[in-house]
Amino acid sequence: MKPLLLVSLAFSALVACTGNRGTTQLIDEATDTIAFKYARLIHVEQHDGYRLVTVDNPWKAGKVLHRYLLIPHDATQSNHTEHGTTIVRVPLQKSIIFTSVHAALVAQLNAKEQVAGVADLKYIKVPFVQDGCRDGRLVDCGDGMNPLVEKIIDAQADAILLSPFENSGGYGRIEDVNIPLIECAEYMESSPLARAEWMRFYGMLYGREREADSLFAVVDSSYHALCQQAKEAGKGRSVLVDKQTGSVWYVPGGRSTIGQMLVDAGANYAFANDDHSGSLSLPFEVVLEKAGESDVWLFRYDASDTITLDRLLNEQPGYRQLRPVRERMIYACNVTTSMFYEETPFRPDLLLRDFISIIHPTLKGLPPLSYYHRVKGTLEK
Repeated sequence: MKPLLLVSLAFSALVACTGNRGTTQLIDEATDTIAFKYARLIHVEQHDGYRLVTVDNPWKAGKVLHRYLLIPHDATQSNHTEHGTTIVRVPLQKSIIFTSVHAALVAQLNAKEQVAGVADLKYIKVPFVQDGCRDGRLVDCGDGMNPLVEKIIDAQADAILLSPFENSGGYGRIEDVNIPLIECAEYMESSPLARAEWMRFYGMLYGREREADSLFAVVDSSYHALCQQAKEAGKGRSVLVDKQTGSVWYVPGGRSTIGQMLVDAGANYAFANDDHSGSLSLPFEVVLEKAGESDVWLFRYDASDTITLDRLLNEQPGYRQLRPVRERMIYACNVTTSMFYEETPFRPDLLLRDFISIIHPTLKGLPPLSYYHRVKGTLEK
């Protein structure tokens, strides 16, 4: 086998705050496996003239979600026809992207010109996508749940990037088209840095390995430096997270990426010892009992304008019972007007920085908040 032709920065030997796998090499000399420092669900093997990528099924232990053979785009032919393996010609030239977060990452990797179209345009706030669809340079493929297959074919797409879901029942008509489906399962990783490290795989797809490895090295180093800063700051504020939706209050489980980041930020989080990697659905009374006396309240919301305390209390008068409401220590993130969902999955260091600023208010030297803002309004008696 010939050596891996990959230009990369060496990864830091620092130990991760969460999701630690210790120090690794970029490539395992014995197996020609391209090592991932944190990511658990993806495995890449370097062979002579191609790479074999295996994505584990996040919902079925020991099962494979998908296998890909990454073959140079200019290869004249391929003898790699393993059963159940999808051949992907790289670097991608005319990809279709179904998610805002991956469109944002592709822009960061300087691969915008390799995108031919998108689905779910109304949810993608990335400027080059909106501008490209408006100018006709990019194809709007319609609803991600029922895309316009004819437009995807007309765009001569060489791959479609989409997110898999448990028990989704498949991808409909696009499975019958001879276009590789790249199942972007990084959101099921077990730590913030593990999820972010998938950018290295996307760098391989787009021929932007140097950019992806360099960017991840920055994220990795920045995240560790912030962890150390939080640790040195000592005990932080106690935190209540998110807010009631309908009759249920969804809070991050202790092993979710948000739950882990709060601990990394030095927060006292009431559900930190919970072992769920997703959200917990709780009644208002349970949240009030376990976290109602927290020092500060952080939540996300979706609106065209900025939320006020009055509007918040109109949604749920019971919020008056929360200590952070009584003491006006409320911070909110508007996911409509910010780039929260577009940026933070692959830049968890930026979100961690916000958390640390709020949890350690006396800490000096941190920049202004990127995603959260203090909720304004008067608490009337």
